[in-house]
Amino acid sequence: MIAGNHDGFFDPRSRHQADLHNTLDFKGIHYLQHANVTLTFPRAGDRQLVFYGAPQIPACGGDDFAFQYHRDQDVWSDTIPRSIDVLITHTPPRHHLDLPHGMGCEFLLKEVWNVKPKVHVFGHVHAGYGQESVFWDEGQKAYERVCARERSGLFRDFLDPFAWLDTSRVAFYGVKGVVWNQIWGGAGTGTLMINASLTYRSTGKLGNAPYVVDI
Repeated sequence: MIAGNHDGFFDPRSRHQADLHNTLDFKGIHYLQHANVTLTFPRAGDRQLVFYGAPQIPACGGDDFAFQYHRDQDVWSDTIPRSIDVLITHTPPRHHLDLPHGMGCEFLLKEVWNVKPKVHVFGHVHAGYGQESVFWDEGQKAYERVCARERSGLFRDFLDPFAWLDTSRVAFYGVKGVVWNQIWGGAGTGTLMINASLTYRSTGKLGNAPYVVDI
């Protein structure tokens, strides 16, 4: 389990005065705050998976929001162990399931490029609920460059040769990945990213189904 921006109790900067001296008994729950845990699964031949969790998000609210940092501040580089299997963060990485306004963190994206976990689970941006497979190749770089481009109008964007080049790369590597994985039976080396937000958009009500992942 990790915290998020509405879990003010876990961040001394946003904790209510009445809770300053209170503590929690997590019992059998693993609470991860810039920490990792290794779990063993006896029914899977004592297979082990390493989970790492971190709660921080780019600032988007008032003082009652927990774990905020300035969007231009890099709080992610060299913070995540390279040997993990599952990464759990509250914020999405930039350009991945962080719709509608690209609210994810660019520094987290750079760190995930270095770590390349099997699964990356996050939330925070409710409208980005869903999943996608990310492959760490030139097509992925091109996709992220396309997403990062500043929009200068439909006509100028249409005539931008660099945008067309990157879009072609995305299409080529996308087709290549389908052929390799689905037809030739190649082993995938990517990351499954999941925005597991249970709240439906900005309604404040639970409406999204939980995800179950087979690793």
